[in-house]
Amino acid sequence: MGEVLIAGTASLLICIFLSPKFIAFLREREFGQNIREEGPEGHHAKAGTPTMGGIIIFTAIAVPFLLLTDWDWRAIGVFGVAVGCAALGFADDYTKLVKRRSLGLRGRTKLVLTLLISVGLWLVATRGADLPDTLNLRIVDASIDLGYLYPVFIYLVVAGTTSAVNLTDGLDGLAAGCAAIVLLAYIAITFTTGQLGLSLVAGCLVGACVGFLWFNSFPASIFMGDTGSLGLGGAIAAMAVMTKTEVLLIILGGIFVIEALSVLIQVFSFQTFRKRVFLMAPIHHHFELQAWSETKIILRFWIVAAVCSAIGFTLYQQSIT
Repeated sequence: MGEVLIAGTASLLICIFLSPKFIAFLREREFGQNIREEGPEGHHAKAGTPTMGGIIIFTAIAVPFLLLTDWDWRAIGVFGVAVGCAALGFADDYTKLVKRRSLGLRGRTKLVLTLLISVGLWLVATRGADLPDTLNLRIVDASIDLGYLYPVFIYLVVAGTTSAVNLTDGLDGLAAGCAAIVLLAYIAITFTTGQLGLSLVAGCLVGACVGFLWFNSFPASIFMGDTGSLGLGGAIAAMAVMTKTEVLLIILGGIFVIEALSVLIQVFSFQTFRKRVFLMAPIHHHFELQAWSETKIILRFWIVAAVCSAIGFTLYQQSIT
């Protein structure tokens, strides 16, 4: 446990000490966030806030992890997927900011790169870590042998989780705080089962998220951008694959599921019935338009994330006893 605490604290401190200079660097180069015209009116004041803070998050994660890791295949898989997804997010952010293309990378490019990352995760999980091609339901005492469909399933987990975390990254500190809570549950899951390599990488991820929150909390001095949200989403997805909790992730990461479902419901309702279920999706914008303060939304979503993670951890403990 000592190494996990040291790694997490190191990540937190690196994030806190490097962020001010990085924020100044981004301001000098005018790497600021573009705000959508159709977004909530209160967000227009955030235009120009430095983005791509995910670079700091993953620098803070990489240093202690690479110094302290025992090069366990499972931990390497999680770290590799997290960095790969962060690199994809960085390319997206860079395209938006430097090349002035508002939509970033093309959808097909993102799909292909996400597919390659997912195949890499599958190979590390099944060849390096010797994990079976099975889906453990956890909620009930049963498992399904997916065989050749397992890499397809892993792709769906990675793509779904990265998209859900990305959608959640719409308010100051919302995604970073929710990710820290979910990853804290994974520290508990991996430590209680003796998977110390995974505990170490999860500790680095939590420490970096908390350190980033020092500057990303309302009102934010920096945003994580797609670099951060896709990277954290990839880390959570890979953690689920390496702990065989892919199904349980629906509960552990319940707040991300709620955000993603709100978008799917809104799109389906509008395209089918020409009616909107929410004032705006994702659902945190719905509450904004109901005149909830940003801090109230963020704190209540953190509470929901904590409750979901606690329930998920309890179900995991029951499944292994």
